Amino acid sequence: MRRVIDLECDLPPDEHGDPRKQEEATRPPGYGDPERLLPLPGHGFSNYERIFTRRGDGAPAKQRGMSLGDFVALMDRAGVEVGVLRAGNSIIADVLAQYPRRFVGLATISPHDGMRGVRELERLVKEQGFGALRVSSLYTMVPASDRRYYPLYAKCVELDIPVRIYTNMNYATDRPYDLGHPRHLDQIAMDFPELRIVAGLSGWPWVNEMVALVRRHPNLYCDTASHRPRYFGVAGSGWEQFLQFGNTLLQDKVMVGLSWEAFGQPMETLIEEYAELPLKDPVLEKWLHGNAQRFFRLG
Repeated sequence: MRRVIDLECDLPPDEHGDPRKQEEATRPPGYGDPERLLPLPGHGFSNYERIFTRRGDGAPAKQRGMSLGDFVALMDRAGVEVGVLRAGNSIIADVLAQYPRRFVGLATISPHDGMRGVRELERLVKEQGFGALRVSSLYTMVPASDRRYYPLYAKCVELDIPVRIYTNMNYATDRPYDLGHPRHLDQIAMDFPELRIVAGLSGWPWVNEMVALVRRHPNLYCDTASHRPRYFGVAGSGWEQFLQFGNTLLQDKVMVGLSWEAFGQPMETLIEEYAELPLKDPVLEKWLHGNAQRFFRLG
């Protein structure tokens, strides 16, 4: 069985049907906007439903009513040793309390909270075992290179934890499409050369720029989350340079995110799709496990 560390190991809805991964994802604590009118149909985030539709590929329906124990058993069957979690901070804290060695918790902190946010990040790491910071301009609409994040990055260096930064085009039509452009990572990496950064989603469609930046900065890595692995090897997909460099010069810088919940596919199916890519065997092991083990310092 292949060993895997999953950079986007999202929890399914629990046995009560609660969409756990959504808590606090789009509403950083303390920053609501209650006076806004209802969004226009098809506008904003609902545009994702138009862009990403089922294509009749036989994908099974997403599982519902799964306990945390059931989910860990599912990870065991697929060979996923560690999962990196996106969810509300309180949800992740509960998961880490039960399975501290099976998950890396991503702490979500609002850039608007200043030093209060910095102190909260330190508390989550030191008292509740969180292992990284999560920055997503898709939700905050604050680019990752904005100065409001800099105290958080400095604290990450002090605590010796990495940051996972959303790096990809978005399809929400109520905000700029390039909030997650890789250029923001360049400025951060220059200003914080000790900070370990993983570019979540690997910067599509700016793949060539992403490859160049990962080669340029020693502590900049990327992960493949939210992209179906079988398409990386398809000519014309835009991933040609990523696959070429990821199999050679940058083989130590790529980590996988299965995003099994988003695709509605078993973890095993997605892992085998990675195995079918034209990757050298030692490189495949690095993508699936070795690089993430080193990046997150997991024993």
